[in-house]
Amino acid sequence: MSRESVPLSVIWCLHAARRRLAPATNAASLTPYPEPKKGQLANALFGHAEQSCGQAHFIRPAASLPGYGQDVELRQLEAFVAVATELHFGRAAERLHIAAPTLSELIRRLERELGTPLFTRTTRQVALTSAGAELLTRSKAILDEAAAAQAAVRRVAGGEAGTVRLGITPPAAPVLAPHLINLFTAEAPQVTVDLQRMWLPNLLDAVAADAIDVALTCGPVLEPAGIATEVFCAEPLVVGLRPGHRLASRDTIALAELAHEVLGIAPEALFPAWALAQRQALDTAGIAPPVIELADTDLAAIRWADQRDVDWILLIPSLAAAHTRTVIRPVAPRQLVPFSLQWNPGRAHTMAVARFVHCALAAELPPGWYTQPDHLYHTEPDQNPVGPPPQPQRH
Repeated sequence: MSRESVPLSVIWCLHAARRRLAPATNAASLTPYPEPKKGQLANALFGHAEQSCGQAHFIRPAASLPGYGQDVELRQLEAFVAVATELHFGRAAERLHIAAPTLSELIRRLERELGTPLFTRTTRQVALTSAGAELLTRSKAILDEAAAAQAAVRRVAGGEAGTVRLGITPPAAPVLAPHLINLFTAEAPQVTVDLQRMWLPNLLDAVAADAIDVALTCGPVLEPAGIATEVFCAEPLVVGLRPGHRLASRDTIALAELAHEVLGIAPEALFPAWALAQRQALDTAGIAPPVIELADTDLAAIRWADQRDVDWILLIPSLAAAHTRTVIRPVAPRQLVPFSLQWNPGRAHTMAVARFVHCALAAELPPGWYTQPDHLYHTEPDQNPVGPPPQPQRH
């Protein structure tokens, strides 16, 4: 809807009551689904969200003001303010880049619709009537309010403002989530990221139910119908040992060497995502060691060694950083614990969400992290189990 066709009655109410605009947007998918090709997914986000936002009608026609013959339009008010400011029809027409007869007709229509003269005109002078002086003050406020509303709508439609509801499981909290939020905040400082920490089952349900916009968790997770899932980054798996353990002097450790020793595993009731990731790592290594659930209720299991019947634990570097009495060794051959991004394309219809997803899938990763196939700049990791991990290369 063009600004010129917006009735004064709507804008007047907006100015008087300071109502928030409530865009009646049409939900449109951010991505083609299911199974978009790598690289097409994030690049398609902006186009679909722009189409969704572009279909919204942010200001709708309303009934005429009591006593008016017709609705008063913003275009008429702009013409009136220009003439009232210049007190000259010719200069006002030039200012508005319209023909003088068109300007005169706009003013005549406005006066007819309001039922009163707004100007006194002589061959030498144009002056405001008392009614015109009253309307001038109000018209400026109305036009300023309309311009502010239009600017706000454009910021939201362009992903420059709004809110992204981000749900994370605990393993993403120490490093990955803060890293992605910081990158996104630098890119879109007026968008609010509403961070919510959740257990894995609740997180997956929240995405499907539109309780959150984006989910971030570790490990391969279920991919419900209609939910986009991208495995975009990973952190290497490491082993935690007591300083006196027989393998503590090794530079790297093969999980098969620990296959018959007791592994302390995260309590599934407290940390279902991390417990799932640990089980997946053991399956990948092809071992089934005896396991005991850790009594430690801390995700990083800093006090695991106090549990004397536990011989070793599994960690990732972002969880191992807090350990001071644990010997941390890389797993050989290297195993990576993947992290997944999920969202509901059928419900996520704002450009702010699209920008966040694109930012995450294209992000420079923290030191020691690896890109995965769904990252937009994925590179295959060096198979050398030690040494620095590769950083993503821009193409």
